Amino acid sequence: MIVSALETPGGRPAPPGRRAAAALLVLAALAAGAAVAVDGRLVYLAVYGAFGLAYGAVLQYGRFCMASAVRDLFAVGVVRMAVGVLIAVVLYALTAALVRGAGLSAFHASALGWHVPIGGAIFGLAMVFTGGCASSSLYKCGEGSLSALLVIVAISLSQAWFVSAGGWLDALVPASWAAEAAVQAQTMPAELDIGRGWFDQFLAGHVWGLQGGTLAERLGVEGRWLPVLLDTTLVAVLPALALLLLLYRLRFRRPWLKRSGVSAPGLADDLRGLAAMLGSSRNTAIAGLLLGLLAGLQMAVTSALREHWGILNFGEALAAAGFSSGLSLQDTVFDPGYWYITTQEAQLGGWIFERLGRPSMDNLFFGLDNGLPPPWLNAPLWMSAGIVVGAAVRANLVGEFKWKWPGLETALLALAGGALMGIGSRIGMGCNIGAFFATVTNGDPSGWLFLAGMSAGAFVGVRLLQRWIEWQASRQSGWSV
Repeated sequence: MIVSALETPGGRPAPPGRRAAAALLVLAALAAGAAVAVDGRLVYLAVYGAFGLAYGAVLQYGRFCMASAVRDLFAVGVVRMAVGVLIAVVLYALTAALVRGAGLSAFHASALGWHVPIGGAIFGLAMVFTGGCASSSLYKCGEGSLSALLVIVAISLSQAWFVSAGGWLDALVPASWAAEAAVQAQTMPAELDIGRGWFDQFLAGHVWGLQGGTLAERLGVEGRWLPVLLDTTLVAVLPALALLLLLYRLRFRRPWLKRSGVSAPGLADDLRGLAAMLGSSRNTAIAGLLLGLLAGLQMAVTSALREHWGILNFGEALAAAGFSSGLSLQDTVFDPGYWYITTQEAQLGGWIFERLGRPSMDNLFFGLDNGLPPPWLNAPLWMSAGIVVGAAVRANLVGEFKWKWPGLETALLALAGGALMGIGSRIGMGCNIGAFFATVTNGDPSGWLFLAGMSAGAFVGVRLLQRWIEWQASRQSGWSV
């Protein structure tokens, strides 16, 4: 006998949370079925959406949040979330190594330059004020946080504005960028006006001239498994382990030894303390392992679909199915093939601007590569929506869903911080996921530069937030006198 998802085994109506979770899953299944019914190639959307559901549930389970990691570390010295993230880096890297060794990786390394830590610093400063990073803002939307929704809206619109903004920003373009961008413009389609706009000249005049690659690629190491072993060990595992030891020595060791009553610690005591520190982040570490497995499986599935259809990018499948609206000048769309966050949100913002009459396809970011497909045909955006829904399903099942309405101050911080996060992610060429987590785990050392900048920005953000709280407390105390 099959028990209805809307009933308990005894025949009683299921709790509201279970009914809501079941309804969300039914809606997700209907959306996937409708896409496939229109054209079989749109199963690609359903695949991205399904992985989004899984990512959302895992993120919500592990409370995976870079903002919490740095805020807790710098504000109160608590290392739990930071430790969990670093353990997740190690576990994710091991999974990514298997995917790369099997020849299924879709990863593209980032250009290495000063823009990476600067973008990370802006992003880190902003995420302290919003209370969430790019990925956690999505899963917190699924928990009912309207403040997190404001963050996502701000991230989307600020990126879309920034990649095509000119005016006073053009005055900040160095002459060397402008000269190089003018040279690049001669080889670009006429539809792209890259002689104006800070971001276009930043890309064409600066970023395109920088080298990108994994450590093994930079060292010229060849072969199938040797480059993977080198990248995984030297770029991901050893740096993460070194940071874990540093966190133990600077933040965890003394209070743990004091609680344990150890006055003359030896190696065995430190090993027990290290194990206690690692064990305190079990859920986040498990989430990291699951995220790595999911990201690796997503690479394998999307690569298999592309190979089956004989394409390199989902834009080709959309064009073949008769959906040419929003494709880039190269008939491509943003299609990373693995876990990514901010670019699809930028596309959503650009699509909204287009509907409002503001052209957004005459820049390099959208016009040349990523395109502006409608949201219902944007595969990575299905993944982002899936993260929200997946988190909502789990939150409802475990009784953690609750509508949370922000106050005015929280809403303003969410909007301002989200806008800065969007700008930081464009300058740094990604967010805490695309520019750090998915980067170092695939052997690209530029991710550690992004983390360094993000940590520095978050440190400043924590201090500013503390000063703000102290100022508010003193002002209220003055009023009460």
